[in-house]
Amino acid sequence: MLHKPATNTGTDKAAAKKAKLGVKMFFVYTLVYSGFVLIGLTKPEIMGLELIGGQNIAIIYGFGLIVLAIIMGFVYNYFCTRMENKMNKN
Repeated sequence: MLHKPATNTGTDKAAAKKAKLGVKMFFVYTLVYSGFVLIGLTKPEIMGLELIGGQNIAIIYGFGLIVLAIIMGFVYNYFCTRMENKMNKN
């Protein structure tokens, strides 16, 4: 027995714009992550410096990357929802 979607979603007219936004956000995150890797490869002693609350830069930067990914996910969802609502009106 085949399972079909509960609703007919039709064509997503915002798909191209959502893809563009996703690619742009991917490159922003890649740039920030590349900074983390570059510091780790070229100046690993910097990663050991204590910064906030006795935590070293590696820990703060690493958690910052996780938080950035979560925030970017919410931002992506917000803008994609707005695009869908605007472009997929019947």
